[in-house]
Amino acid sequence: MKSRFRTLLLVVTMLAIGAPPAAAATYPNPGVVTGSTGAHDPSIVKRPGGGYLLATTGDGITLKTSPDRTAFADAGKAFPNGTSWANAYTGGSASLWAPDLSYHGGKYLMYYAASTFGSSKSAIFLAASTTGAAGTWTDYGKVIESTASSNWNAIDPNLTVTASGEWWLTFGSFWSGIKMVKLNPSTGKRADGTMYNVAERFVNSKSVEAPFVFQHGGYYYLFMSFDFCCRGASSTYRIMVARSASITGPYKDRAGTLATAGGGTEILATHGGVYGPGHPAVFTDSDADVLVYHYYTSSGAAKLGINLLGWDAAGWPYVY
Repeated sequence: MKSRFRTLLLVVTMLAIGAPPAAAATYPNPGVVTGSTGAHDPSIVKRPGGGYLLATTGDGITLKTSPDRTAFADAGKAFPNGTSWANAYTGGSASLWAPDLSYHGGKYLMYYAASTFGSSKSAIFLAASTTGAAGTWTDYGKVIESTASSNWNAIDPNLTVTASGEWWLTFGSFWSGIKMVKLNPSTGKRADGTMYNVAERFVNSKSVEAPFVFQHGGYYYLFMSFDFCCRGASSTYRIMVARSASITGPYKDRAGTLATAGGGTEILATHGGVYGPGHPAVFTDSDADVLVYHYYTSSGAAKLGINLLGWDAAGWPYVY
């Protein structure tokens, strides 16, 4: 009984000082989601009028809606009539990858990628809609592309708008890692020819991808996925984080290792019946900061994961 009391006291004390309540061996399970919960590379935006819009990888980009961040319903495809402009990168497939949703200037914006598995012949496109509904999305063309001879890969886009109004696009997968370019807010396209290198790995086939930059306090936090996706229950994806006082870096993990030297602090990984959690996205809701991701079940199905994010006394995020 005394041991149980000490354990409870320790947990309460950790919560009171803002320390993470869970060690790596006891990561929390995904929060409760119901309805249409299949998802890969999810991104969520809160609607200005209430409720949520979610987009995931799929033919023509799969859309879902939710009134409460718990119950999700199918809402069709962003592009139900095909995406011929992307065929040169998808090999004719209708599947488009890793949509990144946001809401700016009275419109929903969506950056998304077109590619084939394992190829660096890829492109990131921009689309917009005033309602976010299926079939209402207008494609505004290519933002950036990589080729078969590039040492970087134009997939997994993420738009960050800074407090001062600057627009930045972070993207990338494997090869020479995660890149960042500045955008023109009036067009959503590149503002100049400069490309920043913000993260790179040198092990496990240089497996770092799916970046998401989120501003909290005085730092920009680079959330990213290490290791391997898309292998069902054998996936080894895990969510890592590094931070920087400048959006273009240098990003460092909790131990001070540069993200460009393989640094990253793990905040969520395989545990129990949750396999390969990854492709993180973060947003601030009315109750907390929210982490959105996908994971695999033991059957290999890709599912939507949603948890809350806390911040410890040193300003590092933890999942609960």
